[in-house]
Amino acid sequence: MANPDHGATGGSVLAQLESVIARRRGLDPEESYVASLLDGDEDRLLKKIGEEATEVMLAAKSGNREEIAEESADLLFHLMVVLARYDLGLAEVRAVLESRSGRSGLAEKNSRTQPDSS
Repeated sequence: MANPDHGATGGSVLAQLESVIARRRGLDPEESYVASLLDGDEDRLLKKIGEEATEVMLAAKSGNREEIAEESADLLFHLMVVLARYDLGLAEVRAVLESRSGRSGLAEKNSRTQPDSS
């Protein structure tokens, strides 16, 4: 079972990572992986998200908890880079989650605007 104390530590680790990602914006893409993702080809970054999500799925399918955690960390890192690329941060994601708090997941999903399927 997850340690309840991890929430506070995890939050600060994510805030630190968000800060590191922001500081790497504008660095030489030849010297910084983050800079290469932020300033490089959008499709490359989005493909990386798909790859990492697939790796999480495969790790979950295997049931290996350590692998699930490692692949989830990779996905979360790359997701944070995507957020930074579009000048978004964890605060915006947190606000969305808070706005959904206390609502049934199905009710919340059904309340979203559905695209016109015609």
